[in-house]
Amino acid sequence: MLVSRCRCRFLFPPIQTRIPSSLPFSVASSSMDTASPSALFLCGKSSAEIEFAKSLKSNDALDLPNGGKISTHLQSEINSSRFGEDAFNVDLFFSSLSTKRFGRFLIWSPLLSSTHDIVSHNFCELPVGAVCVADTQSKGRGRSKNAWESPRGCLMLSFTLQMDDGKIVPLVQYVVCLAVTEAIKDVCDRNGFPCIDVRIKWPNDLYLNGLKVGGILCTSTYKSKKFNVSSGLGLNVGNEKPTTCLNTVLKELSASSNEFRREDIMAAFFNKFEMLYDIFISQGFQTLEELYYRTWLHSCSGVFKCTKWRNLQESGFHGLPYPEKKISIFAPVSLNVQNGETFKKVVFMDCHIQRRKFPSVSLAELGQRVIVQEKNEDRVVENLVTIQGLTSSGYLLAIGDDKQMCELHPNGNSFDFFNGLLRRKLE
Repeated sequence: MLVSRCRCRFLFPPIQTRIPSSLPFSVASSSMDTASPSALFLCGKSSAEIEFAKSLKSNDALDLPNGGKISTHLQSEINSSRFGEDAFNVDLFFSSLSTKRFGRFLIWSPLLSSTHDIVSHNFCELPVGAVCVADTQSKGRGRSKNAWESPRGCLMLSFTLQMDDGKIVPLVQYVVCLAVTEAIKDVCDRNGFPCIDVRIKWPNDLYLNGLKVGGILCTSTYKSKKFNVSSGLGLNVGNEKPTTCLNTVLKELSASSNEFRREDIMAAFFNKFEMLYDIFISQGFQTLEELYYRTWLHSCSGVFKCTKWRNLQESGFHGLPYPEKKISIFAPVSLNVQNGETFKKVVFMDCHIQRRKFPSVSLAELGQRVIVQEKNEDRVVENLVTIQGLTSSGYLLAIGDDKQMCELHPNGNSFDFFNGLLRRKLE
């Protein structure tokens, strides 16, 4: 198979105002005194996790990479007056948590170099599903070792996963992203907030109104025939610099003084993640693809009016849409069209809907268009491809105007995944 280097730019839709690559999605205004030990508070939802916390503390089992200093404490030693009213409220978090595994053992720190270092370096000492959350983080890291500092107001957490099948490990970051967007919707619904439409930019960024507000980092090691996965999340909840945050957008949409709380979002995240993760492990990611495509940035909606058809439904997605409603096309799908007792299957991969009753829908309307520049001897050839979804391996599936299917890979060198892609043609 021919693999060629290419660069791409977006034709549709406009996604973002460019953010300098040296900036993360949150920036701290203060530095961390490296001579001071990091205080870790070990907390549990039930008596079992509380006893585990006591054992961990008495055995002095936790440490930091490179000999960093830490001091461990129990949940009962947390003094809210010492750390301020905006410190993470462990009790509030646990009161909203309804999981059986994830988030039940928690490590909280008011000031920490990196939550990811805590869970990855101490992975074997922690139960699966353990989470570390910090109010301020000074040495956080992202993809390709990009570094950022994070102030108060940003939700910063890392948690542990353990997986058997290495083939699906790369896909777990998509489940994490999806759980974040679903958690935000859930918090909005339960509190009567207006919808805050956070979207996924492949593979692991979160965007709101065209600006980056969060990101996911998943790393893994292989030990004793298991993949130990450390999953990290950063989300701008109350810190509007340098881009925007959930609360800033909420204030623009609502006259009330209500705000998102990190504790509510984090509990909703784990509640959603546990459910989605169980589906992912038992049924595969394809079961979640429809929901995922409804949340990511790289699709658009086709609009159809059905005035004479009794029913129009996506195969496998019953009940929607109804006549006179919009149909959102997120990936190659087929439709069952019913007119009286007659059914006809229409496949969107064929670029046009071959029915007189419907407007012609071009491939450009079904996904984000990308210009691929490939070197052919001494000249540069531009080819147009359209993002259609994900391949089974988790990369972007695209199709050219010549109907040639291809898989898009990041080149590994760019801060933006889409600034330079490798295209592999699929047979």
